[in-house]
Amino acid sequence: MKRQDTADLAGSTALGALVAFVLLALTVTGRGGAPLPGDASLHAWSVSHRPHVMVAAARAVTYTGTGFVPYLLAILAGLLLGRTVRQRALATAACLVCLIAGQAARYGVMALTARPRPATQDWITHASGWSFPSGHTTTAALAAGLLALAIVARAPRAAAGLLAVVLGWGFLVGLTRVYLGVHWFSDVVGGWLFALCWLSLCTYAAARLTPRTDADVSEPTATSAA
Repeated sequence: MKRQDTADLAGSTALGALVAFVLLALTVTGRGGAPLPGDASLHAWSVSHRPHVMVAAARAVTYTGTGFVPYLLAILAGLLLGRTVRQRALATAACLVCLIAGQAARYGVMALTARPRPATQDWITHASGWSFPSGHTTTAALAAGLLALAIVARAPRAAAGLLAVVLGWGFLVGLTRVYLGVHWFSDVVGGWLFALCWLSLCTYAAARLTPRTDADVSEPTATSAA
């Protein structure tokens, strides 16, 4: 995909995700943080369906949504994006900045919405802070998105299987937060939307601000095409 096309797609996606996220956040705050339609039923189902094997698996997955794993994935994304040592260093730094800044921005939104979590007696894992948007979900989605973008950029022919694994992991981390009782499903949806918006903004900025390559210079312009 050409750089201009990438920027246009990323900008449109960022705008759409931002609108959806703001609407969801306003709905959450407008209801005083109370569960949205579907939240309570999914929470109740999770609480009543907790065999030991599923709980152990959910905990194992949810722990990968924070700590060192997302940062390792961001570093891997940067290494895949670059072709020279300098490019890899710059791309890795950019991916880490995207992840860290996204986490910081998410924390600010969380403090503003100040949504309470589900009742603590339903928790079967550790959690702290406010509930919306889900931190594990946001972090995992950001890391998965960065790696997915790198895979598409470097290995488009082998992308389908790898993308399924990477994005599937990011999706499952969010679902485990509901299953373990520490988030409402709308918190998880908020995390996904926030991550999509942030990643799209970072992609748009990268497409607009990074130095042009020989391939970019060779792209046909509107004038030459005419």
